[in-house]
Amino acid sequence: MEVIFDPKRPADAQGAGVDPVKDSDQKSFMADVINASREVPVLVDFWATWCGPCKTLTPALEKVVRAAQGRVRLVKIDIDQNRALVQQLSQMGLPLQSVPTVVAFWQGQIADLFQGALPEGEIKKFIEQVLKVAGGKLPSAELLTEAKTAIEEGDYQGALEVFGTVAQAEPENPEALAGVARCLMLLGEEDQALAVLDSAPAKIKDHAAVTSVRSALELAAEGRRARERYAEYEARLAADPDDHAARIDLAIALNAADERAAATDALIEAVKRDRAWNDEAARKQLLKFFEAWGMTDPATLAGRRKLSTLLFR
Repeated sequence: MEVIFDPKRPADAQGAGVDPVKDSDQKSFMADVINASREVPVLVDFWATWCGPCKTLTPALEKVVRAAQGRVRLVKIDIDQNRALVQQLSQMGLPLQSVPTVVAFWQGQIADLFQGALPEGEIKKFIEQVLKVAGGKLPSAELLTEAKTAIEEGDYQGALEVFGTVAQAEPENPEALAGVARCLMLLGEEDQALAVLDSAPAKIKDHAAVTSVRSALELAAEGRRARERYAEYEARLAADPDDHAARIDLAIALNAADERAAATDALIEAVKRDRAWNDEAARKQLLKFFEAWGMTDPATLAGRRKLSTLLFR
């Protein structure tokens, strides 16, 4: 049998300006996949006209690959029209008995694969992992990193523009939508921020990034009210250290003043004094803080350690 695919065969020079999505066959497999994968990762979509899941997977693949702006390519192979290639690849261990099967090639070798129709978000994760192996990132990932850096540097307007670019291109990207809302909140446009969150597609409404901003907005509103009564809460606690409602309100006021450690300590003290009070209100408030601050925030990590030590001692 003719050797169609030999991973040890040297690559030819690959021309520039290659369409990121194309149909191929067993005659062109070496050039379109093996040789091309020495420049950028190449996904091979093995499909068939009779395959129902292929009809949903292939368009989603094309969308994500085109959005990658040349960082990855997609080659589509009809298994019924290329039986010799499928047979040879199967003999090498590729599971091509069922379709759809998507195989990623990098540097002439198989990097990863998946079978079945995945949703767009999972396809994106798969491609991100392949690009990570190849030392790259999706454009959206690079932009999100840029936007987060801008927030850290206090450039909220600049971050808003970058998050907005990603959100417009990828409406179901939870980090992008949450980033837009957070920037609006930081710019004092809380009503607009809430409107953005309310417009989130159903599949990302409960994503951690989205719920984190919603919690932050709620805490900001509660904090403004609490700050006005800060002295009252302190006076109430001086008179009665077991006034748990006052202690929780004080914690909310402290958080609004960005005194996260002090806010945490106030709630830890409330949990220590009476964990069960008002259906564990102090512990639940602390968890709401964690959600709003973000799971990797230093204040969240420190607070979780304190809470864990208290609950499991």
